[in-house]
Amino acid sequence: MDKNQGYAILKAVMLENGRGFALGEHPTAPSRYVTWACYDDKDGQRQYEWGHYGNDRTAMEQDFTDRVQDYQRIYNVGLRQTEAPGLYKYYSTQRPVDIGTFPKPPYNKPDEIFNYDQRVPVENGSFLAWGYLTYTRPLTEKQASDYELRPAPDNPDRLRPIAEQMKNAAKLAEADRGPEAPAPQRRQPDRGDR
Repeated sequence: MDKNQGYAILKAVMLENGRGFALGEHPTAPSRYVTWACYDDKDGQRQYEWGHYGNDRTAMEQDFTDRVQDYQRIYNVGLRQTEAPGLYKYYSTQRPVDIGTFPKPPYNKPDEIFNYDQRVPVENGSFLAWGYLTYTRPLTEKQASDYELRPAPDNPDRLRPIAEQMKNAAKLAEADRGPEAPAPQRRQPDRGDR
């Protein structure tokens, strides 16, 4: 994962307008945690600014979440991607991973390259692969298709099944609604009163 001013970036969220926020940790700094606003410059290099510093991880994770949600609410933008260490896995389905068989975008070199001894079933037998690579940031669809790489189904940028999306939306709606008073009971006539 990226580093900035000695802080290892634990996670980052990028929004549809190219802006984002990051949470970092530096175990020996006076303030162990930081949240930054961030963006990728014209060369693809991540730039960090407007840091909030603190020593309580829970409080700083809440600050990170609050900054993302406040920005989304004010500027009406959605999430483009969530980044975290080693979360983006791509399978090589057509050939073993070797020189020239995978993308190397600037500032997003592969973290891990692994080849199997032969083409094997992966992801519970969903498809066959020769090996895989992991990246800190997601590849674009074009980068993956140019090298015939198949993203792992549990990558955070992949769409989840609609049932899972509905379940998450229901939880968020429930949390936003807050505690509810019980619905008033309607008094119905006794069937014997007719």
